[in-house]
Amino acid sequence: MNKNLQTLFLVISYLITINSAFSQSEFTLEHIDPAEKNFSKNKLDSLDIFLKNAGSSSLLILVDGKIVHEWGNINKKHLIHSIRKTLLNSLYGIFIENGTIDTTLTLKELKIDDIEPRLSELEKSATITDLLKSRSGIYHNAAAVSEGMLKNRPERGSRKPNEFYYYNNWDFNTLGFILEKLTGESIYKLFYEHIAQPLNMDYCNNYITVENPSENWNIPDVDGFYQYETNNSKFPAYHFRLSSKDLALFGQLYLQEGLWEGKQIIPKKWIEVSTKPYSITNKYYGIGYGMLWNVLIPTENRPSKSFYHTGTGVHMLGIYPGSGLVLVHRVDTEKDYNFNEEDFYKMISLVWGSKQDE
Repeated sequence: MNKNLQTLFLVISYLITINSAFSQSEFTLEHIDPAEKNFSKNKLDSLDIFLKNAGSSSLLILVDGKIVHEWGNINKKHLIHSIRKTLLNSLYGIFIENGTIDTTLTLKELKIDDIEPRLSELEKSATITDLLKSRSGIYHNAAAVSEGMLKNRPERGSRKPNEFYYYNNWDFNTLGFILEKLTGESIYKLFYEHIAQPLNMDYCNNYITVENPSENWNIPDVDGFYQYETNNSKFPAYHFRLSSKDLALFGQLYLQEGLWEGKQIIPKKWIEVSTKPYSITNKYYGIGYGMLWNVLIPTENRPSKSFYHTGTGVHMLGIYPGSGLVLVHRVDTEKDYNFNEEDFYKMISLVWGSKQDE
């Protein structure tokens, strides 16, 4: 080979290697002195002691896109449980905006049905919007339903579409199926290409299918998996395993109204529309449900809207626009754990109690 051509070949190979490494590098969050954002170091130390004793896995607080505080292994991946619904929210926003999804379509128009007992004509009149609000009125069996959800489930056929809110895994699982049906791609590939890659997450597009898992089954060591329960429904639950850091990046994307490094990843209008409270779920605390997000409604003591989602009552992703804050809390629920609901509320109290008056 000509010496000049050989040199050129080596230079091109080097540039390709460097570019590849750069494009796949993870996003690095910058740390900042907590005092700069009016957080007390002593109170944060007390928070850390509580987290250790309670059995947390990690916690991450971002303010204005910078780490004010972190505790535990923020890079360890765990099952995110119901926080998966917020990931679905992001993808729906993208594909509604580009015209792929029409939220006025009914289940009948989409040719959606389930195993026996099949959907009634009334149930098939539910729209994608009804499912997004968890107001479909369809109380069919579903995959990955907890005992608490079953306890509160209304009787089949007792409600019309959009008449009543019930936190409904049938709605959420079917939304995943509809997304894949209308886009022609898996939810995992869509999340990887449209969210994880632009944000340089550690998430990889590796997923498997699990059919009819036993009661004490082991969570697979992958970033995503479909959970089929063929005796309950034809639609699987779509599970994700993410690190606290990646969840914080996702939360920061919503805090920035879908804008990331100059590119509008999620439509700003969709974030506004989907974080409106369409159902009041706790009047006393001013909590509502939007579209795949819980919403903290503004009150006299809470001047701005916030939104969040939890997983098994111990994981949390919270976005607080009025404070420029993203909160992530994790527990390793893939093994035995002691963290409970009382600890969860104590954790939130300690986080906000660590912030000093400005």
